[in-house]
Amino acid sequence: MERIPEPELMNGAEQALAYAAADFEEPHNRFVELFRNKFPEEKIDGYVLDLGCGPADVTIRFARACPNCLIHGIDGAENMLKYGRDAIADQGLESRINLYCGHLPEIKPVQPSYDVIISNSLLHHLHDPMVLWDSIRTYAAPKAIIFVMDLFRPATQLEAKRVVEQYATDEPALLKDDFFHSLCASYRIEEVEKQLEQANLRKLSTEIVSDRHWIVYGKL
Repeated sequence: MERIPEPELMNGAEQALAYAAADFEEPHNRFVELFRNKFPEEKIDGYVLDLGCGPADVTIRFARACPNCLIHGIDGAENMLKYGRDAIADQGLESRINLYCGHLPEIKPVQPSYDVIISNSLLHHLHDPMVLWDSIRTYAAPKAIIFVMDLFRPATQLEAKRVVEQYATDEPALLKDDFFHSLCASYRIEEVEKQLEQANLRKLSTEIVSDRHWIVYGKL
């Protein structure tokens, strides 16, 4: 199946509410678990940049797992960020997490560089994938830790529909439709490896970690 791009922004009020209310506990906990598994000895106590943070569910879970870091989250969808700010306040994490609305590469992060850069499920939204990799290269401090997780594209639309039914069968129709379109818009691991080569990020490793996810990780 050839890649079928989807809209870069998910900013509709109904869409944002559906994502904020959805149950992402398994994949989002897995994100944090994989990060800790790949960097078990690293002390995460500096500034973290979360690219494409959405309603900040991964951001909050990461903050809990790494209680000495400060996190700046960036997303282009203000409606998503509204739910994220509410969730951050509910968790009492306002002093450690700040969210900013803007589009890469136009928005400039608050810090000139970051000790850790993370991103979950942003790449498949980008029409130009180099926006993510170039931003990582630009804002990563020397020896920064990089951890990116995203979906990979199934071989056929029929397989994409099977994945949706397996993992989102009880979710609202809107969320299931978005999941299907995200699978169709995702990049395969070999495409990601070519992007890393083009971005001069050859030091980063790639790995398929489930029947629908890959990760990119390493230190610069």
